[in-house]
Amino acid sequence: MNNKQIMKTISTSDITSGLLAPGQADKFIQQTFEKTALGGSIRKVMKREKTGEVDKIGIDSRILRAKTEDTDDGYRGKPKFSDIKYATTAVRLPWEITGESLRENIEGENFEKIVSGLMTTQLGIDLEDLYLNGDENVDSDDPDYDFLKLNDGWLKQLETGSHIEDRTDKDAGGLSLDVFYDAVKQIPNKYNDGSLRWLMAPSAQQDWERYLLNENIKNGGGLSDSIMKAPASIPSIGVPSMPTDRIILTNPQNLIVVNTYNVQVRKTTEGKEAIMKDKRFYVIHLDFDAIIEEKDAAVLITGLK
Repeated sequence: MNNKQIMKTISTSDITSGLLAPGQADKFIQQTFEKTALGGSIRKVMKREKTGEVDKIGIDSRILRAKTEDTDDGYRGKPKFSDIKYATTAVRLPWEITGESLRENIEGENFEKIVSGLMTTQLGIDLEDLYLNGDENVDSDDPDYDFLKLNDGWLKQLETGSHIEDRTDKDAGGLSLDVFYDAVKQIPNKYNDGSLRWLMAPSAQQDWERYLLNENIKNGGGLSDSIMKAPASIPSIGVPSMPTDRIILTNPQNLIVVNTYNVQVRKTTEGKEAIMKDKRFYVIHLDFDAIIEEKDAAVLITGLK
C-alpha cells in the first residue's frame, strides 16, 4: 500500500480521526524516508512508547585466550549491553483545499491525491532537514525558528562527544585533500571498516570536484575519477539539507530516527468552517526523535568556507 492509497483509505469518509494500523504506519513512515537522500542509509526504529530506550549491543576486541587441555579457567567472552535514550517530539502537517480549486483544475477530484502526494513528499524532506539541523536553542530571531526549535538534530548533537575537525584556520576554510584525510585520522580504526560515508551538501561535492579539476589542470592530469566520488576512498552522499560549511563522517547506520506508530491522517469536509468556506481540511500527525548510537564513531568537520 502506497502513501496515496493510505491517504485515500483513511480519508474516504467525511470525518476521520483514526490511528493508522501498525502496518499502515510502518509503510507511511518508510515511504517518507524513501523520498530523501539519506532515507535508504540511516537506521529507523519504530516504537510504541513516546519515550524510552533503543538497545545496543557490542563486543570487545582481542577476546581470544589460550586453550589448556581438560581445563576451564573460568574466562568467558561477554557482550556489552547499553541503551540510548529517546523522547519523540509530536509534529503535524496541516493543509486545506477549496472546493473551487477541486472543481476548476484540469485534474478534477484527482487533484486531492496529487496535493496529498506532494504534502507527504515534502513531509519526508522537512523531517530529514530536522534530523540534521534541528536546534532547540536556535535564536528566536531566526526566520525558521518555529521549525528548527522542534528538536535537536544530529549536527547539534555531534558538537559534543564526537570528533571535531575544525577547518576555520586551516587552508582558509577551503576544501582540500587535507580536509578529508585529517578527518579520517580522528576516527578510531575500529570504525574505519568500509562502512563510513561523507555526508555533505551537493554544492560541497561540486566544490570538491572543482578543486580536483583545478589540481588536475595545474599538475597535468593524473587524478582518477574515483577520488571525486570517494575522498580518502570513502564514498560521499549528497544531502541537500546539509549546511555547506559542515561535513559528517560516519556510518549512516550510526544515525537513528525513532518514530512511534501513533501516525494519524485526518480529513474533514464537515463543520461550520468547512461548509461556509467550501473547504476540505487535512492534517498528518506523527512524532520523531533523531539520536546517535555512538558519537565516538563520527567526525564533524566544521569551519568550511
